[in-house]
Amino acid sequence: MPTNSKFRRMSQPKHPAAHSLPRHTLTRLAREWLAEDTPNFDPAGVCVGSRGVEARLLCKTPDSILAGSPFFAAVFAEVGCTVDWVYQDGAEIGPDAVTLTAVVRGPARCLLLGERPALNCLARASGIATRCAQLRAMAKAGGWHGEVAGTRKTTPGFRLVEKYAMLVGGVSTHRQDLSGMVMLKDNHVWASGSITEAVKAARSVCGFSSKIEVECRSTAEGREAAGGGADIVMLDNFHPQELHAAARALKDEFPALLIEASGGVTPENLALYFSPHVDIISLGCITQGCPVVDFSLKVQKVQNAHQACTPETGSKQTSPKCRETFF
Repeated sequence: MPTNSKFRRMSQPKHPAAHSLPRHTLTRLAREWLAEDTPNFDPAGVCVGSRGVEARLLCKTPDSILAGSPFFAAVFAEVGCTVDWVYQDGAEIGPDAVTLTAVVRGPARCLLLGERPALNCLARASGIATRCAQLRAMAKAGGWHGEVAGTRKTTPGFRLVEKYAMLVGGVSTHRQDLSGMVMLKDNHVWASGSITEAVKAARSVCGFSSKIEVECRSTAEGREAAGGGADIVMLDNFHPQELHAAARALKDEFPALLIEASGGVTPENLALYFSPHVDIISLGCITQGCPVVDFSLKVQKVQNAHQACTPETGSKQTSPKCRETFF
């Protein structure tokens, strides 16, 4: 392990949200990702063998928020490697064009088995956390009291990573799945006959322990939902000015009602939806079409030459000592 104090071994979670991740779940996901990427032989493993190597994790997207380190570390733990971190989840990486983020050590063929699954998790999670942090900053700058939230529009099989990234980025995850909070959308209402009947049927099953949210397309629908016992009314695809009027009217009549705005909200127009009568604004773009953060993992070796490329910059340096270069 490096003697420099800037390195941190991920033996314990370093972000509060990481304490919500069960170890057995991390192990299960890591094994699934590894099995997907290497279902049988690894012919390239023959080329590198099992000698011990060190690889540097480099972030090449400045001003990004790091997220996903528990998943990254879990993948490498499964293949017998260790990870020492320079940054922890929630930290901003940069502003340099290339930033050393962690060091991974282990047998060469094992380290390379874990490389792509681990990087996929980190790149996706960090991209989402970065966008979430930007949205949260916009809400704070606008003086808005409510919560920015994600949605259930997540990548199949990758929801836990993406919801975790939302927490690291500082926004609400919204509901985790259909078994959590009840959300009655237009299709539920049309299939059951009315908002009132849909709310009544849902309450008979979920009881007191789950909130019920109803997607509404008008103030009248919102009033029916609240009157029928819904806890949250989602005003869906409202123009901002129409949203503000509807939210105020419903809050005046039902002060305890939570109002959510959704549909058509983007980072570019988010501020238009801020209102003292709106409690939640949810955005599908937190996970759909979100840019990823560019990470790479570069294996190092000692080279007995006077000239070598440094991993961070790729520039030539002359030194009487051995330098590190890409494997």
